[in-house]
Amino acid sequence: MNLAWMTRALRSPNYRIFFCGQIISLIGNWMTSIALSWLVYRLTGSTLLLGTVAFAGQIPAFLLGPFAGVWVDRLNRLRVLKWTQTGAMVQSFALALLTLTGHINATHILLLSAFQGLINSFDMPARQSFVVQMVEDRADLPNAIALNSSMVNAARLIGPAVAGAIIAVSGEGICFLLDGFSYLAVLASLFFMRVGAQPMPKNQLAPVAALVEGWNYVSRFAPVRAILLLMAVVSFLSLPYTVLMPAVATKILHGDSHALGYLMAGSGIGALCGALFLASRRSVVGLGRIIPRATATLGVGLILFSQSHHLWLSIALMPLAGFGFMVQMAACNTMMQTLVPDDKRGRAMSFFFMAFQGSLPFGSLISGWLSSHIGPMNTILLSGLCALGSAAWFYLMLPGLRDDIRPIYRSLGIIPPEVAGVANAAAAATESGR
Repeated sequence: MNLAWMTRALRSPNYRIFFCGQIISLIGNWMTSIALSWLVYRLTGSTLLLGTVAFAGQIPAFLLGPFAGVWVDRLNRLRVLKWTQTGAMVQSFALALLTLTGHINATHILLLSAFQGLINSFDMPARQSFVVQMVEDRADLPNAIALNSSMVNAARLIGPAVAGAIIAVSGEGICFLLDGFSYLAVLASLFFMRVGAQPMPKNQLAPVAALVEGWNYVSRFAPVRAILLLMAVVSFLSLPYTVLMPAVATKILHGDSHALGYLMAGSGIGALCGALFLASRRSVVGLGRIIPRATATLGVGLILFSQSHHLWLSIALMPLAGFGFMVQMAACNTMMQTLVPDDKRGRAMSFFFMAFQGSLPFGSLISGWLSSHIGPMNTILLSGLCALGSAAWFYLMLPGLRDDIRPIYRSLGIIPPEVAGVANAAAAATESGR
């Protein structure tokens, strides 16, 4: 597969500008993520507090996500992103100031994490919905989503490794400071963009009625409902393993901040490979089969990781979990963006964000509590087993979901009518033979 095909979404000038600015900012974001977890564990030595800080940063998405989606469908998404990125920059500078002056404590961290979660509640649905406006050719949308994931995971590969080195030499505050400056790149990209007018609903419902309409859509349309349920279950039961990494790096693997950076970078390598795999695909057709396989890969990776007590073996196993998670999440995102009509996109993606990030705080809190009783490795083992169970459930649901997906793919020209007709006839023949 040639590079030009894998990066075809970059042909759109606005998306290309956004891509360049965002990757710099995301490296800073990952530096802050590692530095913050290390700071919490250094100050308190508590896995429970690690889970509590993650809870504080993620709970706003659960509480505010659907309401944020209503406003994202009504407001100018470019303007929303300018405000959210400015707010995130202020939060990083506040963390840097408190840490570098020696005044930081657990209360400050909890409050600033909650503030960042509030920002993300609006930023994520706006960002996901805005991709459609940045990409000129709708056929390039799946590639843009895959490139977004590649961008996140390239940063995930670089950021933790850089953060580990900086923490060892200069402390966590410098990571927060560099993250604050990194937001200037994405803000510059947003101000340089020239996008067409955003289509607005002609007959806008009242906010509560719009929220109810969005909920009725995602809860009654079986493919979207199944995707959201899978994301929620995996985020609640399997993904919170990341909050336990500082404890694993120090207590189990007897390492330091460098070990934490290597572990997260290992996960980033796998996730980047997963994103590139999706970018190389020519169509969304077949993603339904990929989703349960990727979820199972995440589960196997976590189970194997939980049995390792050697640093380099653990680092070598992290890419498996990273690959499975990224392919599952990005494939679900791509299917959602393809299936959802434009007038409900902001609300639908806010529910997607709520399922993904909104479930994490509860899972993080429970993982922190469970780890304090049965240990981090046994907690990660349970997370892997839950991922395998989720994969099996989605696989069993898949045949019924295809009947609802094919008409939409046909109307969008993704599959030709004759292909859909053959598939439907085969399904009918199978049903009549039972």
